[in-house]
Amino acid sequence: MSSTSEISPASNNSTGTSKENSPSPNEDLEREKRLLRNRAKCAPLLQAAIKADWPAAKKFLQENLDCVRLPITRENATALHIAAAAHHTTFVKELLELMMPKDLELETSHGYTALHSAAQSGNVDIAEQLVGKNKKLLSIPNKDKEMPLHVAAFLGQKKMVSHLFSKTFTELDRVQRIRLLHYTICTDMYDIALKIVKEDIELATDGDGTYGRKALEVLAKKTFAIGSESRPSFWKSRLNSWFKGVHNKALTKTRGDYHDLVDELWKSVHNPEKPLPSNLDDYDVTVIFKAAEVGNVEFLIAVARCYPDLLWQQDKKKMSIFHIAVLYRQESVFNLIYEIGGNKDSLATYETSDKKDNMLHLAGQLAPLHRLNIVSGPALQMQREFLWFKTEKIIPRLYVNKLNVDKKTPKEVFIETHSGLQKEGEKWMRNTANYCMLVATLIATVVFATTFTVPGGNNQDTDNPILLKSNWFNVFFISDAIALCFSSMSIVIFLSILTSRYTEEEFLKSLPSKLVFGLATLFISMAGMMVAFSATCFLVYKSAKAWAPIVVITLASIPIIWFVLLHRKLWVDTFLSTYNSRFLFRPNQHKLFQQKMQGKQDEEKINRGSSDLERGKVK
Repeated sequence: MSSTSEISPASNNSTGTSKENSPSPNEDLEREKRLLRNRAKCAPLLQAAIKADWPAAKKFLQENLDCVRLPITRENATALHIAAAAHHTTFVKELLELMMPKDLELETSHGYTALHSAAQSGNVDIAEQLVGKNKKLLSIPNKDKEMPLHVAAFLGQKKMVSHLFSKTFTELDRVQRIRLLHYTICTDMYDIALKIVKEDIELATDGDGTYGRKALEVLAKKTFAIGSESRPSFWKSRLNSWFKGVHNKALTKTRGDYHDLVDELWKSVHNPEKPLPSNLDDYDVTVIFKAAEVGNVEFLIAVARCYPDLLWQQDKKKMSIFHIAVLYRQESVFNLIYEIGGNKDSLATYETSDKKDNMLHLAGQLAPLHRLNIVSGPALQMQREFLWFKTEKIIPRLYVNKLNVDKKTPKEVFIETHSGLQKEGEKWMRNTANYCMLVATLIATVVFATTFTVPGGNNQDTDNPILLKSNWFNVFFISDAIALCFSSMSIVIFLSILTSRYTEEEFLKSLPSKLVFGLATLFISMAGMMVAFSATCFLVYKSAKAWAPIVVITLASIPIIWFVLLHRKLWVDTFLSTYNSRFLFRPNQHKLFQQKMQGKQDEEKINRGSSDLERGKVK
């Protein structure tokens, strides 16, 4: 059976049929039957391709050589597609020995060649084998007009993109180049995106700069452009600290590529010799303020180095990027205000054109839901909102109590918009304290009773515990005392939360701190109770049933582990929100211009080192 009757080569452009030669229903039905028969026939080959079992595949192909080029899945993929996508390098190599170059152009129902599949997996070795057999694969698009290079870029396969770029880029048309540029930006391949722009500068300068502005928009809308996650995971932060040198080096390289890309695109779209207001239109303002809205501080820094006047730019509502940062709770953007010296005082006086809201009025409005949810629980969300309202420190005193169009002060706006959240925060804190106090009370009751009923009983003559001299008795007594003391502390702490007045200052510091210490003491008391229970089992059963204490200790550790796993996020969020909040607004970061200077200093060091090396060679 001919392979071309089942899957058409890409050179004939298709896995489907053109409208001019549309097959009849009977022909479609017959073709579907053939495909079903082929899939049934080639099932052993499919299994071998998935498992990379070449001996089984070889045995099957010796009797059914035509199956090497037949579709064997619902998507009309061949064994080569399956093996290439599954990283089976040796299997692919053996298959290629049995195939003609033209067979490599066979497409799936989505128009994917085997090179598209290899690009998906990111396996450069397989890609080299395929291209070595048939170079046409580099320029065969899928049904979405995407080359294998696009597929690799879309999935973030940087090694594959680097490998295919020099071989494919010159074959791409304008639309394909734009798509590739956007894909590399979205997957943080800023060095390759910069290379694309330099290879084809018209992407930024053609006509009215539409392409360049589109790329700038993609850059601006990236939420976390360069390692700027506000709340990285615990293990991620630990790994970053353990491999600090490697992490910082990679971060510096990525940041440098990102800034160079923004510089190249912005300078191509705008003439840097002209003042900013004369050639900045509504689209550019929208892009800039979108970056501030999503917290893309790196984009703003890169653009501000070209045009420092950008920091004073206003949108249609007369808001600066710092007003947007306050409105959308983007502290990384807002912190740039501390780096412009006394000019921040004039920025803080800007008022919106519609309601005459100043910066503190905006801080008084309720944060967007996606920004509220960066911390867990209404109480911690309320704490964070109070912290933002503390930006009144940089507002001129005259504006702290200034009325807007609705005749409301910033404080009145805050109270009105946050009344619901404050009630939810109070309810959440009370419920949490109630449940935790109930558990602490149960623990205190149990360990208190255990103090007077020691394991092994008392000596009738001396009235001392019979097992007093045992080390396990000491473990029991100490852990029982710890459990009693810390459970009592936990009860007192949670009781103080229940009797709190839930004022602004208490939401800021007191209540979260009490919750942190309450959860910590509750955990210690629970651990102490379990240790005491385990020690009792060793005292009672160690001679009769040696295995029993080991089983009991294992089981006793389960509640402790579960407590940590279930409450870790709450405890960590509360701790960080309470004790790291003092660093939320950091006036001494010097990010705006220092990074550029630091990059130049590093470059000078490298140049000096090269010069010293050359002088050493001359000598």
